[in-house]
Amino acid sequence: MKSRKLKMGMVGGGITGFIGAIHLRAALMENRIELVCGCFSSNPEVSRESGRAYCLPEERIYSTYQEMFEKEALLPHEERMDFAVIVTPNKHHFEPAMMALERGIHVVLDKPMTFSLEEAKALQQKVEETGLVLALTHVYAGYPAVKEMKARIAAGELGNLRRIYVEYPQGWLAERIEIKSGNNAGWRTDPNLSGKAGCMGDIGTHAWHLCEYVSGLKVEEMCAELNTFVPGRPIDDDGTAMMRMEHGVKALLAASQVAIGNANNINIRVYGEKGGLKWIQEDPNKLFLHTPHNPEQVIYVGGDYPYLSQRAQWNIRTPGGHPEGFIEAFANIYRNFALTVAAQKAEEQPTPEMLDFPNVYDGVRGMQFIETIVKAGWNDEAKWVKWVE
Repeated sequence: MKSRKLKMGMVGGGITGFIGAIHLRAALMENRIELVCGCFSSNPEVSRESGRAYCLPEERIYSTYQEMFEKEALLPHEERMDFAVIVTPNKHHFEPAMMALERGIHVVLDKPMTFSLEEAKALQQKVEETGLVLALTHVYAGYPAVKEMKARIAAGELGNLRRIYVEYPQGWLAERIEIKSGNNAGWRTDPNLSGKAGCMGDIGTHAWHLCEYVSGLKVEEMCAELNTFVPGRPIDDDGTAMMRMEHGVKALLAASQVAIGNANNINIRVYGEKGGLKWIQEDPNKLFLHTPHNPEQVIYVGGDYPYLSQRAQWNIRTPGGHPEGFIEAFANIYRNFALTVAAQKAEEQPTPEMLDFPNVYDGVRGMQFIETIVKAGWNDEAKWVKWVE
């Protein structure tokens, strides 16, 4: 088959929000993908205005996602979209994702994957039935330094792991801004749109995924506390969890959206019997290595430094010293997803590097994380809760 760009459709991501532009820039960065259609808003006029801004033909700008999937499915395979990107409030993830999969269309979903665990399991079943590819945009797993951290831990550089600290403090919801206009806090703090968890669903899932991704270990049980500090808010805006992981590893997770002065300060520290590694998202091209009886060492990630792992090298885009950040990390997920889809279309086996992106199984575990921390976190008495299956 002649090589061509993959054709992308979008659900959500209109010009009145911010995350759609991030996804679009990231998807187009490798020149492997082109935007061909979309329903960019539940407001038909905003959808049309957005589609025109993205230079789409009028007939490929849709008023509803139902219309988009129905009409796109009737087009010849070489014309219709190959995959759909869904960037909507959590309540509206499942139906368009299922409609896409039922029509043979691959899917990229923002996290958390669905509104409920039951929906997540239904998507997993459909992915397994169809053999289609679903990617989940846990963006922090896309940073080259995080890839390097994972590779060094897997190679045993820290020895047997003992303790993990992962933290995601934000401060933007320290006041009840959701009752004002001009921000996207409304649906994030509404359990009817976000699901059972607020802060923990929005950013706690990122912290949990980073913990499992770099360590290669799964959480087995947790003891947690969830808090709502802002009066009148119906959902958590802060929380902490002690987590017991496989092989006796202990982890401490903290996430807050009322930590005044913090923007997106996600960071992780992993300690084993031989040393420790630290990564801070706001200084993304460095790892900090700690070994016994030595000062802190800085591992620079970028360019073609010979000490870097294949996993990191595969995801590096710029010469050393040039910072790679949020959009590049998104782009790594899109690139790996696109290569996997292209390999499948060519009936070839994707390489391990291509398959290195969050998938439907990560999505199900993310929803299980939400169920578990909600079950543990709203108890009056602290107690350990088994991982909800």
